[in-house]
This record gives sequence, C-alpha cells and structure tokens, in this order.
Amino acid sequence: MKKNLIAVSAFIGIVGLNAAFAATEQMQHQSHHHDMSMMDMRTSLGLSAEMKQHQLSNMREHVEAVQSIIGLMSENKFEDASKIAHGKLGLTPEMQKMCSMFNNEKFMTLGLAFHKSGDDLGNALQTKDVAASLRALNKTMQYCVECHATFRQ
Repeated sequence: MKKNLIAVSAFIGIVGLNAAFAATEQMQHQSHHHDMSMMDMRTSLGLSAEMKQHQLSNMREHVEAVQSIIGLMSENKFEDASKIAHGKLGLTPEMQKMCSMFNNEKFMTLGLAFHKSGDDLGNALQTKDVAASLRALNKTMQYCVECHATFRQ
C-alpha cells in the first residue's frame, strides 16, 4: 500500500511538473510572440489569409524576376531582361487592378510607383547601358525596401 501511494504521488508529481513546464513554455512563446508583434511597428494591411498568400506569391515572383534580370544582364541579354522587367515588374493592367484593391492609400501609391519603376527599368535595359540599368534597378529595389519597412501582412 505504501509503495502504491509513493508511486501514485510520484506520478502526480511528474504530471504536475510536466503541466507546469508546458504552461511556462506556452507563456514564454506567447510572450515572445507578443513582444515581437509589439516591436514590429510596421502598418498591418489586415489582409485575409487568402489575400496574404496571393500577395506573398506576387512578391516572390518579383524577387525571382529581379534575379533573372541580373542574370540576363550579366550575359548581355538586355532585351530578354527588358521583357521580364515589363512583364513581371511593370505596371500591367493586372498589377494596376491589384494595387487599386488595397484600402491603404500609401501602400497603393508605393505599389503603383514600384510597378512604374519596373517599366522604367525595362526601358533602361533596352538601351543596353549597364550603369543606367543598374540605377533603374536600384530605384525599383528602393520601393521594395521602403514598402517592406513600412508594411506587414
């Protein structure tokens, strides 16, 4: 009987410690998450889960386009790079429509400026002037940096 009581007491103690440890871990995780969101002073766009995934997919495509443009520039394939700049970064009717869907005026303005700069990049690439193309690419990337520094999903 005494052995059973000791075993049951030990079991209850272990379960209690595990529960306390789990609760502490959860509180630390929630606190860390809260601290991280408190530190993130960027403006939330308040997107739905579906729209958030769509927007993230678009931004990944933009990064891939920039990578392709740089690679093509390194191979002196400026016409191909220009087509990517216009088609993937430029202010296509689809991108204009998407930018107009957001309720945040500054985000919309930045988005439109980014896409217009993509067209400017495409035009600079057509000249085959490396310095002018890099300046235009830098301008496009400045919009990316400004937007990501200002907004969060």
